[in-house]
Amino acid sequence: MATTTISRRTMLTVLAGTGAAALVGCDPVRSRNSAPTVTIPDALLVEVDDGLGVLRGAGRLTIPHSVATADGLAIYATAPDGADSAFWRIDTATGRTSARVKLRGRWLPRAVSANGTKVALTSNAVSATTGRPDGRDVTPVLIADVAGVQQRLELPGNFVPEAFTEDLAGLFVLEWLPAMAPDRYRVRVVDLASKAPGPLNTRTKTPIPPGAEEEMRGDGRQAVLAPDRTTLYTLYTHQPDHQHTRNLISGRSGNIHAFVHTLSLASRWAYCIDLPHPFGEAPASGHAMAISPDGGRLFVADVTSGNVAEISTEELTVRRTATLAKGTGAGHAVADRDRLLIGAGTVVRTMDLKRLALATEWPVREPVAGLVLSPDGKRLYMGQTDAVSWHDSATGAELGRAAVPGLVVVRGLAGHA
Repeated sequence: MATTTISRRTMLTVLAGTGAAALVGCDPVRSRNSAPTVTIPDALLVEVDDGLGVLRGAGRLTIPHSVATADGLAIYATAPDGADSAFWRIDTATGRTSARVKLRGRWLPRAVSANGTKVALTSNAVSATTGRPDGRDVTPVLIADVAGVQQRLELPGNFVPEAFTEDLAGLFVLEWLPAMAPDRYRVRVVDLASKAPGPLNTRTKTPIPPGAEEEMRGDGRQAVLAPDRTTLYTLYTHQPDHQHTRNLISGRSGNIHAFVHTLSLASRWAYCIDLPHPFGEAPASGHAMAISPDGGRLFVADVTSGNVAEISTEELTVRRTATLAKGTGAGHAVADRDRLLIGAGTVVRTMDLKRLALATEWPVREPVAGLVLSPDGKRLYMGQTDAVSWHDSATGAELGRAAVPGLVVVRGLAGHA
C-alpha cells in the first residue's frame, strides 16, 4: 500500500492455508475465530485490544508486542523467552515467519525503517504513538534485523524511537525533558556511528543552533508517511505558547494551536506548517490527516469545527480551506486522486478535491474507527464496533461485514505494496 496512517497517542490475521497453520502454532500469535467467519475481499492491517492483527480471507490472527512496516507487508514481533526475548518477522502476504533470534533481556519493537529492514527496540512499553514515558536518565535501545542485534545504544536521557533516516545511518527520537520528570519533548536524531543524539537540520540543511530546538507539550495526533517514504508528516494539536524553530532563530514571537511537523528522512530537516484557526482548539481526537496517492497534497480535517485544509507538500503551505457540517467523535480520513473521505461518529462525507467541496454523505451503523480504500478504490473499509464493514465507496451502500472482536481501529491494507 502506498501509505500508512499512524495515530500517535493511541502515531499500530487473516492468514489462510499452510502459512496460517504455521502461525497458529507459534505463541504468541493467536487465532481469533470465536465468531462465524466472513470472507473479507482485501487483506487488512488492524489494531485490536491486544496487539496488531491481519484480516485475510476468513481467518483472524492477532500478534501482540509488534510493529508493522509502512507498507503493511510485514510485522515484527517479540515474545518473552525466559529472561530474554524472541524476535522475528511475519510476512503478511504469505504468513511465513523468519527464524526467531534471541535478544538478551526483555525488548519491545518500537520503530521500523521505511524500507522495512531495521527495527528499533526498547525495554519501555511507551512508543512515539502512546503517551509519556516514566522518568529515566539512560535509555537503552537495540537496533536489529532478522539476523539479530546490529547495535546497542545507551542514550543519556529519556528517549523514545520514532523513525529511521532514509540511509539507515540515523535514528529519529523524541527526547523527553526533563529526563526524570518529563513534561515536554523535542525531536532529535541519533547518529548510529557515533551513537550520539543531536539536533535536526533546518530546511537550508544547516544544524539548528543551540536554544532553537522546538519543544512540544501538546498532543501528537497522527503521523502519515509520504508515498515515496522520504518524509514523515505529524499532526500536532494543543500547543500552548509553542515557538517554532524559525521563531526562535529570528526572535519573532508566535503562538499557534495546531501544525503539521514535516520531517525529511532523507535530509534530516524539519519544518512546521501552521494550521489556521480553529484547528487545534477542539479535542485532538477530532482531527484527522490523509495524503494523496502522489504525495503532492496533504489534507487535515477537524470534524468538530467542520474545517478542512489542503496543504501543498512541495510548498509546505496551506493552499486551500473549506468548511463542512460540524461533527462529533474521533475523526478519520483517507484520500485518493479525486476524493477525500472523512468519517466521524456515524457519518461519512466525501469531498470532491477539484472543488474542495462536499460531494456526498451517508450514515453508517456505528461510530467510525478507521477508513481504508481498496487498491482499486471501489470499496471503503471502516472499523465499527467489534467489526469491519465494507461499502461501495461511491454510494456508501454496505457490501459486507465481518466480526472482529476487540477492534480498536482499521490501520491500512496488508500484504499489498
